Amino acid sequence: MRNKIKTTEAIFPMPVLMIATYNEDDSVNVMNAAWGTMLDRDMVILNLSETHKTVKNIKAKKAFTISIADVDHVVEADYFGVVSGNANPHKFSDSNLTVTKSEFVDAPIINEFPICLECKFITYQGGELGCGVIGKVVNVTADEKVMENGQVNMNAVKAIAFDPYTHGYYEVTKRVGEAFKEGLKLKNKNIDG
Repeated sequence: MRNKIKTTEAIFPMPVLMIATYNEDDSVNVMNAAWGTMLDRDMVILNLSETHKTVKNIKAKKAFTISIADVDHVVEADYFGVVSGNANPHKFSDSNLTVTKSEFVDAPIINEFPICLECKFITYQGGELGCGVIGKVVNVTADEKVMENGQVNMNAVKAIAFDPYTHGYYEVTKRVGEAFKEGLKLKNKNIDG
C-alpha cells in the first residue's frame, strides 16, 4: 500500500551545487542551488529566480562556476544557502574558503570543492514557465585528490545530495552498478529466452 505524502518541490536526490560569481566590486559571491542539471553534454540549466544576487552577477559578468559540494564542506555549503548575497554581499569571506580566478570565464573557482564546471552565460529564460539560467560549460576541473587513473573517483569526491522531503544532506558514494551495462542482462535474457 502507498501513502499520500505532502507535495514537495523536488525529486530525491537533488544535487548540492555551489554557484560562484563575482560581485560588482570583484568580491566573491556563492549560493547553494539544488535546482540545476545538465541540459546537454556541454550545457547546464539552473532554475534560479532573477531576485538572486547570483543571477544579477551572472547577467553582469556573463559567467559563473558550478562546484559539486562535498561532505567535508557541508557547513560552508549550507551557509551559502541560508545567507543571501543581497543581504551580505561579502558572505564568502565568512567561510574561510579560497578561490582561484578561472582562466576561461570571469568567475571564481572555489579551491576546496572537488569538481568545478566553468560556464559562459548563454541566456536567462523567465516568465511563468521559464527555467532560469542557461550556460555553456567551457572547462571542467577536478582536484587531484579525487583523481584515479586519469578519471574522477566519485567515492573520493564524497559529493552530497539534498533531500527535499526532510531537508537533509546525504553523502553520495557507493557505486551499485555499471551504466549502460546492467540493463543488458535483462535485454539479453529476453532475447535469448
